[in-house]
Amino acid sequence: MCLLTVVAAVPVTGCGSGREAVERPAAVRGDEQRADPEVERRAAEKAALDAYSGYLAASRTASRRSDPRAPELTRFLADPLLTRVRWSIREAKEHGAMRTGTLKSDPTVTAVSLDSNPATVEIQDCLDTTGYRLVYAKDQRVVPGTGGGRHFATATAARYPDGRWLINSSAAHRDQPC
Repeated sequence: MCLLTVVAAVPVTGCGSGREAVERPAAVRGDEQRADPEVERRAAEKAALDAYSGYLAASRTASRRSDPRAPELTRFLADPLLTRVRWSIREAKEHGAMRTGTLKSDPTVTAVSLDSNPATVEIQDCLDTTGYRLVYAKDQRVVPGTGGGRHFATATAARYPDGRWLINSSAAHRDQPC
């Protein structure tokens, strides 16, 4: 099902190159003093990783309840990812399935771009879905062909005009074990 793909798109430590690309924020106009670029970068990384963790938790909760309209999804996700996650949960529900179990994640930031519009943070993860299953809601049997494993995933967090960092894209790389 697609929810695993969406959730699996999240990055994990140990799967990346270890390099970070950091772009400096644009200078502030007027007499305002510019914040320390390193402080800004660290704050962006923390906010993006918080949004990513929130995305995984909200997706798991919404999937377990088979609720594609769960309000917590909009606290951490933006389109086009929000629509993909909702569609995946709706598809599973229509087929009598839901997600259950534990998803393990240890994300890391691979790039920060504070000069882009919107500012973005790239995240990678090595998701462990061995304990996270798609099961039939009626009898808890595992849906055939939906076994878990460990695979590489990526996600992008963007800072929106209201200041929130939201995850707006993710990709699972099932062909890249980690």
